[in-house]
Amino acid sequence: MTRIADYELFEVPPRWLFLRVETADGTVGWGEPVVEGRAKTVRAAVEELMDNYLLGEDPTDIEDHWQTMYRGGFYRGGPVLMSAIAGVDQALWDIKGKQLGAPVHELLGGNARNRVRVYQWIGGDRPSEVADEARQKVDAGFTALKMNAVSELERIDDPASVQAAVDRLCEVREAVGDEVDVGVDFHGRATKPMAKRLAAALEPHEPMFVEEPVLPEHNDALPEIAAHTTIPIATGERMYSRWDFRDVLEDGAVDVIQPDLSHAGGITEVNKIASMAEAYDVALAPHCPLGPIALAACVQVDACSPNALVQEQSLNIHYNETTDVLDYLADPSVFEYRDGYVGIPSDPGLGIEIDEDHVREQAEKTVDWHNPVWRHEDGSVAEW
Repeated sequence: MTRIADYELFEVPPRWLFLRVETADGTVGWGEPVVEGRAKTVRAAVEELMDNYLLGEDPTDIEDHWQTMYRGGFYRGGPVLMSAIAGVDQALWDIKGKQLGAPVHELLGGNARNRVRVYQWIGGDRPSEVADEARQKVDAGFTALKMNAVSELERIDDPASVQAAVDRLCEVREAVGDEVDVGVDFHGRATKPMAKRLAAALEPHEPMFVEEPVLPEHNDALPEIAAHTTIPIATGERMYSRWDFRDVLEDGAVDVIQPDLSHAGGITEVNKIASMAEAYDVALAPHCPLGPIALAACVQVDACSPNALVQEQSLNIHYNETTDVLDYLADPSVFEYRDGYVGIPSDPGLGIEIDEDHVREQAEKTVDWHNPVWRHEDGSVAEW
């Protein structure tokens, strides 16, 4: 029986944190434990988990390790701990798959599909020039897009702000037609009254879903918002465990859940969340504006989840100004998109090979990405 012998953490551009775990027999597993803008904080949490619980242990006891990391510290949940657990969990699954010679989805029950649909971001944080970008992405083969609905939004905003959001979606719909799906992300920027107004105004243009219409701490408002629209409601990128998702599944207001494989406890936890959602007839669309390891973990869970709908991915996303997803892969073709889909990697573990030399080279650079702080005209802090 081999043991976990060593680990390394690499903070790399544009805003990612990679974890390398090595066993005594030389097997290497990779994970991506990060909270965007809080990489150093999560790094410290990973070090605590590895040093306190995992060094010297059998890497194949993944469920026991997950329970130990989650429950062993008494205080549990939240973005930092769950993201640290997520990255460790991804690396352990990568090791297990490599040792058994099988991709992770085979260990989770095998394929429920032979490819995974992906969507492409357009428009940036403050959405603009969306019609031209939408045409370009559809011409490149994508069949699903996503855009932010609004930038800063007042608690009760004026009709012009609502109309601007409608106009942008209308422009995209006119540019790409009715056979392309367009998700609209509220990014938690809307209060309950504005979410209701926006959803009603956007409905004639039939978005694929409205995402995070309110902040997760106001999920109790989702049933009322859902009652005002037939647009599918999506949320979940800032929810971190099956216990967080239980309430939104039980109240019946959400149609698409979006757990993040690098925030919501990794492969072990999101696989359970996906099964919970299936029982409530709710689709899975994992959140992933991150790097190649996170995306690989997502695709492995998508592959074996019957209710997987579409996968977010960050190729050319507005955050990746210096380095992009494929740059860290020895074989970038593993994420080659065809007709709006990505194939399911068949190599053992997560199915990707990290270019370790490039990771080490990039880790020498100074990486200090932080979320922007937006403010309203009166100087108060706005939701980003």
